[in-house]
Amino acid sequence: MNRQPSPVPRRRVLLAGAGAAAALAGPSLGASPAWAAGRHRPRAADSLQPYASYWFPDSLPSGTPGDGITWRSLAAWQPGTDRDLAFNRATVPLARRFTPVPANTTARAGQARISALAAFDNTAGNPSQGSATADTYAPTHWALLDELVFWGGSAGEGLILAPNAPLVDAAHRNGVPVLGTVFLPPVAYGGQLRWTRDLVRRDAAGRFPLAAKLVQVATVYGFDGWFINAETGGGDAALAAEMQAFLRALRAAGAGQGVRITWYDAMNRTGQVGWQGALDDLNRSFFQDASGPVADSLFVDFRWSARSLADSGRLAEQLGRSRYELWAGVDVESAGWDTGTDWDAILPEGRDQVVSFGFYRPEWTLQHLPAGRTPGQFHAADDRFWAGEGAAAARPGGAGGWRAPATAVADRSTLTALPFATGFNTGHGLRWYEAGKVTSEAPWSHLGLQDQLPPRRWVVHTEGQHPDISWDFDDAWRGGSSLLVRGAFDAPATVELFPARLPAGAATVLDLTHRLDPASGPVTVEVAVATRPAPAPGRPAPYVHLPAGTLRPGDGWRTDTVRLGPLGSGTLHALGVRLTGRGGAAVAWRLGALAVHDGPASPAAPGGLRVIDTVAVDGAVSVRLAWRRADGPVRHYELHRRLPDGSRRFLGGTCGTALYVPGLRRAGTEPAAEIEVRAVHELFTTSEPARVQLPW
Repeated sequence: MNRQPSPVPRRRVLLAGAGAAAALAGPSLGASPAWAAGRHRPRAADSLQPYASYWFPDSLPSGTPGDGITWRSLAAWQPGTDRDLAFNRATVPLARRFTPVPANTTARAGQARISALAAFDNTAGNPSQGSATADTYAPTHWALLDELVFWGGSAGEGLILAPNAPLVDAAHRNGVPVLGTVFLPPVAYGGQLRWTRDLVRRDAAGRFPLAAKLVQVATVYGFDGWFINAETGGGDAALAAEMQAFLRALRAAGAGQGVRITWYDAMNRTGQVGWQGALDDLNRSFFQDASGPVADSLFVDFRWSARSLADSGRLAEQLGRSRYELWAGVDVESAGWDTGTDWDAILPEGRDQVVSFGFYRPEWTLQHLPAGRTPGQFHAADDRFWAGEGAAAARPGGAGGWRAPATAVADRSTLTALPFATGFNTGHGLRWYEAGKVTSEAPWSHLGLQDQLPPRRWVVHTEGQHPDISWDFDDAWRGGSSLLVRGAFDAPATVELFPARLPAGAATVLDLTHRLDPASGPVTVEVAVATRPAPAPGRPAPYVHLPAGTLRPGDGWRTDTVRLGPLGSGTLHALGVRLTGRGGAAVAWRLGALAVHDGPASPAAPGGLRVIDTVAVDGAVSVRLAWRRADGPVRHYELHRRLPDGSRRFLGGTCGTALYVPGLRRAGTEPAAEIEVRAVHELFTTSEPARVQLPW
């Protein structure tokens, strides 16, 4: 999606990716200098680096692709010849969600929902398995999202972009479906009508081969469907009819696999690109026809008005559809929370919400920060964007006209089964920690390793001062981050962490791993557990407080186990902590892990660890590794290198069974590098290792 400047009213179009805009003079939406430069542009010197897959429908552009870009045809794609498939395949199933009692009185359950279109890098430059930097967009507000689109596509790289596995795994763990992008760009941005015709071409039997291919890609790669954006002008009614038939074929082919379709309000039934800013007679056939649904949802172009949205909602209901299957586009790429939006047209106060809404490019929360930004600064901005000024979901809102999502949309949760555990790992970090010790000094990012995180930022119940709560990257128990709570604690403060529907019985325990920073005063910690839901929106759950000990500076990390059996069998509806300071001293308390379970468990070991390819670059060796999946439940796998002194260094992790590791160098005179892979359980216990030697 892209927009060009033009006389008011502005002409708005969607453009996916920097490659298409590079040939165009002047500013364009989605083509900021950072993206145009290609932050993770592939390096020809290391041919093993896998990237998220991208294709043209069939025919390729004329000329030669740019550096690091490979032109591919989706029509020619086969899983058996996809050398990067093992690195791009998501493995976490889409979790089921429920809606707890809302944290505030303004959020509405069962009404407006949120889609987000986020670009994580340029089309050809999305690493398959994270990267060696903490400076990445790491979304955590999954509880407010109903759909995430992996945004990309450009005429110079490829028009069809599949999401990478780490994003899908993180989203699925939180119950959020992820869509890839099919982008047919405007002619001004390099679009060619032949690519639209390639996409909807029929075979001799009258079938749509690329509809079947798109379903195959989604099911083999493990994601949930496609956002289809047809913006190439010059078509006619016959082409529009073929596009509509193609969508219906795509829906039919994907029905058994749960493949979703979101259609963007661009091409209309005349074959022209019209950007209606509404659901109306010109585009309704791409959403619903006489035979029933064609697309699962419609992303309404940014030119909507209060009247057009109201009319669109009514038309959707007349068609037998929910008005909340319409996403009203809100472009936040350039101004973020300073974006001027007629929120009352979508979310009127005191009345039912009109339609759902879709954010275009919410990664602004990272990109607007200056050079040298830290992960903590990014998360502070991201929390402000989603939860509002002050980042308090129980008191959402703030200065200016921004209507933060937490003010309107009820959060969801996937916490319904034991065991449950979190290390408060946001999916990137400045170092990697295990049991409170650094096992890698290298910055990293990998969303597939992200833990389930508290959905409400932050709900605190106290009669005193509210503490400051933040993700912190200076210390962690496991992963790259911990939850840091700082304040005077002039009165006890209960911090809500997780709404839940967890079964609990006589054997159920809660483990809390925590510590104080050196300059902190002492604090008494209690586990806050509710066996009944909150009585009403904005009201606290009826917590019972169970002692978890008193911490003093210098104690270091410790794990306290609290038995929940005295509460009786039933359901845990909310989890939190209550902190009580002593003597008025400022407290800096760090929560490293929380687990609820009925007993310890360890995973089976993986097998067959092997080197499948290597390449030497500048005196270092990059390697592709693969192994057999361990029997039984596995959260993810972690790889380490065993050094000659017996220590272990973290190399990376993945939810799949293959990993690319760059830049290994010989340690002293060792004859071979020894690499180990372990399975990691939901409780973060690890298996025995499988090992392989990489001779020097």
